[in-house]
Amino acid sequence: MKENGFTFILMLLLTTFNVAAQEFYSPEGVKLLENKSYDNSDEARQQILDLYKGLRVTDVLDGMDLIGMQDIGLLHKDIRPLWRDVDEFSHRVLGFAITVRYVPTDVRVGQNSFDNIDDAKTWKGEQYARASDAGWIQSGKPGDVVVMDVNGIEEVGNIGSNNSLGWAEQGFVGVITNGGARDTDEIIKTKGIPVYCRNAYSTRGIRPGRLIIESYNFPINCGGVLVYPGDLIVADGDGVIVVPREHAMQVGDLAREVMEGDQKGRARRYKNLGIPIDETVRPYQEEK
Repeated sequence: MKENGFTFILMLLLTTFNVAAQEFYSPEGVKLLENKSYDNSDEARQQILDLYKGLRVTDVLDGMDLIGMQDIGLLHKDIRPLWRDVDEFSHRVLGFAITVRYVPTDVRVGQNSFDNIDDAKTWKGEQYARASDAGWIQSGKPGDVVVMDVNGIEEVGNIGSNNSLGWAEQGFVGVITNGGARDTDEIIKTKGIPVYCRNAYSTRGIRPGRLIIESYNFPINCGGVLVYPGDLIVADGDGVIVVPREHAMQVGDLAREVMEGDQKGRARRYKNLGIPIDETVRPYQEEK
């Protein structure tokens, strides 16, 4: 018995030594898609925004077609506006992408996991820190659009009535996601910021125990489209289109030609049909 006990202790010590001496390996990741460089000065941004002012998704799509980029930037048709304003068109989005990528959480808790509510709240706070908005908010500029990839995480509303208003306070002009939102009644009521989400549906859960943030300001997939930070986002009732930043001026010029031709034709038909003139055709109301 003594010999068996000694052997056991010796094996235990050897095992402990081997674990202590073991070298752990961390794979070295490689980002194969590099971010693009572009002029992000206030002057350059404003030039693009002025060119695209009033352009519709369909006009921009036609411009993309003309340079051989058919459907390249067109998000899947199930990404729709959570609310629409057909009087002022305040649901429309025009701005530059900040990209945010989420992944499923690696932490779960089961029934009766906490001794008390305070412990549960502590855990909740810790997990919120792993899905914080703080980093990407600071990296943005007024006029930017938040574009999110939630990687198929169905039941988490990381866009809510409170934080979305905070993004509006920071000067962001829209949110595009391949997931959903929560508190949708309040988001629709306040119309503080346009939200485009999958099938305009509600995902009700909070972030802790569901997702964590993986990266921001790297290329992502949203709605089947490769979105780079800084790409131009145009969204309206017809959906969302992404214009690569390097093509923004050419596509904008072509899209404006399309829109102006359409406005002229509609202005004549408004007159023929007795439809009151509105802002979508007003520049051409006097043309015969």
